Amino acid sequence: MVAPMAQLETDYLVLGTGIAGLAFAIDAAAHGQVTIVTKRGTIDTNTNWAQGGVAAVLADDDSFDQHVADTLTVGDGLCDRKVVEGIIAEGPAAVEKLLALGTQLDRTPAGALDLTREGGHSRRRVVHHEDVSGREIQRALMAAVAAHPRITVLEDHIAVDLLSMAKYGGDAACFGAYVLAKATGVVHTIVARATILATGGAGKVYVYTSNPDVATGDGVAMAYRIGAVVSNLEFVQFHPTVLYHPMAKSFLISEALRGEGGKLRLATGERFMDAYHERAELGPRDVVARAIDNELKKSGADSVFLDMTHLPAEFVRSRFPNIAERCLALGIDITQQPIPVVPAAHYMCGGVKVDEVGQTTVKNLYAIGEVSWTGLHGACRLASNSLLEGMVYARRAAAHVQGAVAVRPSHITPWQSGDATDSNDAIVVALNWDEIRRFMWSYVGIVRSDKRIDRARRRIELLRDELREYYWNFKITSDMIELRNLALVAHLIIESARRRKESRGLHYTVDYPQKAEVVRDTELQLTNGPAA
Repeated sequence: MVAPMAQLETDYLVLGTGIAGLAFAIDAAAHGQVTIVTKRGTIDTNTNWAQGGVAAVLADDDSFDQHVADTLTVGDGLCDRKVVEGIIAEGPAAVEKLLALGTQLDRTPAGALDLTREGGHSRRRVVHHEDVSGREIQRALMAAVAAHPRITVLEDHIAVDLLSMAKYGGDAACFGAYVLAKATGVVHTIVARATILATGGAGKVYVYTSNPDVATGDGVAMAYRIGAVVSNLEFVQFHPTVLYHPMAKSFLISEALRGEGGKLRLATGERFMDAYHERAELGPRDVVARAIDNELKKSGADSVFLDMTHLPAEFVRSRFPNIAERCLALGIDITQQPIPVVPAAHYMCGGVKVDEVGQTTVKNLYAIGEVSWTGLHGACRLASNSLLEGMVYARRAAAHVQGAVAVRPSHITPWQSGDATDSNDAIVVALNWDEIRRFMWSYVGIVRSDKRIDRARRRIELLRDELREYYWNFKITSDMIELRNLALVAHLIIESARRRKESRGLHYTVDYPQKAEVVRDTELQLTNGPAA
């Protein structure tokens, strides 16, 4: 932590401490000073919660072409093939980089990396550490960051807005961010040669999600507000299996359980996935999530069940120790009882549009990891491709920012609260937050329709009008910043869904059940009017 200051200068400002932000910082520190901002602790990230692992071609019976084919199939016609081929070709090197940084990955008795299989994959190609791969990757990367003299980490700091030359009469270019120190309530100005959004996704826009509380879409919202193009935000991936239990907030049941032979069953014990996809439980996530949603609506049941009881108990406990322990603490022995599961919002396949090195459409602003739209995931993400993407784009962006030319005004206006006062009405934030998440789940969730989307659109417009007035009348807080961003991202998801008149990948609408003949991305950009 650094002492409060009016203005901080750095070469590279990184917002977020997941795999993409940390990997970028490690590489970029070789040629500049790096300041990392994280709004809570360094482990409050989607990466830390990731159970699966990293997909890479490492087995003798696998190939780059097969991994590419699986990615394109799951992406349902919207992947950029050149991007897919480039990222997958770097897979083995990304795994080697993680190992070099001290990541402990599981191995077979013979000493080879242990590979598992997840939905959509035709081969075993996912390296992992038990069922807590993200936690181990986060640990190794944070150790490297903590040991580096050129990297400063500011915990409990949240970005308010990006600094834009357009506010000073110039072209669209970013030169840092306003950042709120939560402990003091002071908003600092951090000026940087390049700013890197590594803020993760926006699962908290839905009432049911596998994401941690920090996943409020901050990067997408801030980038949109300064004119960056955002793309394909209608594609929200719902993980098919999140534990259904009143005491199990956001606990994911990894897809690897199905990869190792887990079967989905109704309360009657009957399997149902064979009727929905030729790969049954190993079908793409969008298919499995819609199948579960459909079965729940047909039966009126609260959950379906993931059954591991036919597998050797010792194998299940040793392969999935974290899941087994967590379930047992809740009274569920997964070696003897099926696990109650439901779908939940898991991953944003759309995001801030970037090029092959992570540059957005705004100069000196980069986006890497889940916050970005690279063209890899298309209309649906292939399991465990996300951590791979984060590593690859972190390396590319870190190499490219070395040539970034600083752009800044002669005088930078500090954050001004003006006549804003402290709010004593926190219930407004809580109620609006809850309302957004519930109508997004009901109207813009797994299955959509024009009528539902229009209802959501009317509600979000009214709420955003209220929030604009509230935001400017009171001094900002972390909760208010997150609500403002969440409301904007909800608006962008709704608008993107409204424009896609077809069903493709993760976007399924009963009004347009077929794919359109012409494949298009959905792009949005702020040109005028308020974006708060």
